[in-house]
Amino acid sequence: MRTALASLFGRSIFEEYFSPQNIIRRIVATVDNLPREKLAQRLMPVKPAGGPLVLAGEGENRVLGAGNAARYLPYVVMAESVDVGKLVAAYVHFYPLFQQAYSELGYPTEYFNDRLVQVIDHLLAAPEIEGPVALVQRKVLYEFADPGLEARSAGQKILMRIGPGSAARVKARLRDIRRELTRQPSKP
Repeated sequence: MRTALASLFGRSIFEEYFSPQNIIRRIVATVDNLPREKLAQRLMPVKPAGGPLVLAGEGENRVLGAGNAARYLPYVVMAESVDVGKLVAAYVHFYPLFQQAYSELGYPTEYFNDRLVQVIDHLLAAPEIEGPVALVQRKVLYEFADPGLEARSAGQKILMRIGPGSAARVKARLRDIRRELTRQPSKP
């Protein structure tokens, strides 16, 4: 799978942005956790976005800074640049390994592909936020000031943090992947 991903994205991109150890397990665990409250960074198949959170405003008027989206731009460009047909073909080829990892995660009677499509649909349902996004710092990390936004899943919050333009681009790519996934013959 590492070789396939390096071929799809380019070796230098793969080495710079991906965490290659146990890549299939990382992908499966991340997909399974995206609709949940928490997402373990250490299990992500990609390395974290560079730099600190970009903020604007002061005190109670603190908002997510417009420049924050730039931190995620390389990931957005990477998602847009990959050939979706080839990406899904690699996934189908390695599907038995994805299914095995999903079983080992605690779902021996369920299909990973079903979960993947559910998670894509969940991410596509993330709210589209225009304008400044108010933040609060209740503890160490910043949170969305709006309790409704803060209550969203880890995956939807990622889409909200990357900015509306990038979120729209990622959602378009997710729709392409979903369309290609559901076109494929199902694999047990």
